[in-house]
Amino acid sequence: MTKLATVAPPRRRTGRESQKRLAFWLLLPAAVAVFGIIIYPIARTLIISFFEVESALATETPFVGIDNYVEALSSSGFWAAIGRTLYFTVVSTALELTLGMMLAMLLNARLRMRWLFRAIVVLPWAVPTIVNAAMWKGIFNAQYGSLNAALTQLGLTDEYIAWLGDPFLALNMVILADAWKTTPLVAFFLLAGLTAINPEIYESAKIDRASWPRIFRSITLPMLLPSISIVLVLRTVEAFKAFDIIYAMTRGGPANGTQTIAYYTYVRAFSDQNFGMGSALSYIIVIVILILTTIYLRMLRRSEMSLL
Repeated sequence: MTKLATVAPPRRRTGRESQKRLAFWLLLPAAVAVFGIIIYPIARTLIISFFEVESALATETPFVGIDNYVEALSSSGFWAAIGRTLYFTVVSTALELTLGMMLAMLLNARLRMRWLFRAIVVLPWAVPTIVNAAMWKGIFNAQYGSLNAALTQLGLTDEYIAWLGDPFLALNMVILADAWKTTPLVAFFLLAGLTAINPEIYESAKIDRASWPRIFRSITLPMLLPSISIVLVLRTVEAFKAFDIIYAMTRGGPANGTQTIAYYTYVRAFSDQNFGMGSALSYIIVIVILILTTIYLRMLRRSEMSLL
C-alpha cells in the first residue's frame, strides 16, 4: 500500500503576530513623519554643506568638498562668534543654575499657599521668547526704559545708560533676559529632585547637629546630581543655539557684540545667501554641542564619585 502524503494544515496567525502587524501599521505614519520632518532635512543639510549653493533657486551648485568647513574654521568672525557663544552659554547656565537652586529650595520649604507661589514662579517661563525679548528690550531702552527711569528716580544715576548700546554690556543684558525666562524651568527640574529626597535623612542630620552648609554639601547636592546633569545638558544645548531672543533684542548688535554662532550662521546662510556655508556651520554647531555635553557628563560623573 502506498502512503498517502499528509498535507500540513494552514498556519494560523497567532495573537502576537497580529499585534506586531498592528503595531507596524500604527507606527508607520510616525516613522514617515520623522523621516520627512527630521531625518531628510538633516541628511539634505549635510549634502548641501559640501556644495557651493549661493541661492535657493541656484541651478549650478558645484561640489567643493570640505571647503565650506575649512573657510568657516579659518574665519575670524566664526571664532569671535564662538567666543561670545561660550561666554553666553557659561554665564547664563551658571546664573540659571544658581538662581534655580535657591528658588527650588524656597519652593520646597513648608510655606503657606505654596501652590500659589509655584504657579506665580512658572509665569516667566510660560511667556513666549519673542514677547520676553520685546519686554526686556523696552525695559533696557536708553530713552524711555523703565530701568533707567527707576535708577534716576532713586538717585542712583544722573544720566541714562545705553544698556543695549555697548557690545559687552548688551550681551550681558541678553543673558539677564534669558535667565529671567529660563530660571523657573531650572527651578522646577531641581524641585522634582528635592521632593524625591527622603525627609528622614534631613531629620537624622539635624539630630547629629550638622550645619546647613554641610547638609547641603553632603546630602542635597549628591542627591541632586542627576537633576543637575539634566539641567546642564539641556541648558547648554539651548544656550549654545540661542537665536530668537538675540534676534528680537539686538539683531546681533551693536558692532556684532551679541552675534552668537547661531545668529552668525543665520547671517551667512540667509543674509549672505550662502547656504552651503550655513549648512556647514550648522553641523559645526552640532559637533561643538556634542563635545560640550560629553565634557559636562564626564565632569558630573567624577563629581558624583568623589561625593559618594
